Amino acid sequence: MGLKPDHWIRKMAQEHGMIEPFVENQVREGVISYGVSSYGYDMRVADEFKVFTNVYNAMVDPKHFAPNSFVDIRDSVCVIPPNSFALARSMEYFRIPRGVLTVCLGKSTYARCGLIVNVTPFEPEWEGFVTLEISNTTPLPAKVYANEGIAQVLFFEADEVCEVSYADKKGKYQGQRDVTPPRL
Repeated sequence: MGLKPDHWIRKMAQEHGMIEPFVENQVREGVISYGVSSYGYDMRVADEFKVFTNVYNAMVDPKHFAPNSFVDIRDSVCVIPPNSFALARSMEYFRIPRGVLTVCLGKSTYARCGLIVNVTPFEPEWEGFVTLEISNTTPLPAKVYANEGIAQVLFFEADEVCEVSYADKKGKYQGQRDVTPPRL
């Protein structure tokens, strides 16, 4: 399995719709960078956020998720309260080929501010907008800027394709369009 360079990412995005919308070069001036990098793609965060709140005394339970455990925010900036958490979604829609697995890492600009982005790998033949988990580990409120970079996706191509892909097993997050809370 090998890490794929920028020219492979451009080809897969342009010829196979792997990333839409696709930004062919890295955009950096005045924004947190996004677009193609040397060995990955810096995806952007959309302007849709679900910020966790304790207003309704809900409990976070992945098996019985309470929709009133967060508030919806649609804005160009999201302020995550101290020691809190938000869900968001990528601006880009991904279609992962059968012989590819991705690893997603939060951008260092946010990490240096105490914001940790956790995204699970995108499995072979998964597609959808990415639901992002953003933790504010600081004792201060923290800003996240919509329409700018949030995480880098690294693409690894396998020596041979898997027997069972995410699409084959009808994964529960296949084709997600919105910020998607946990499903059982």
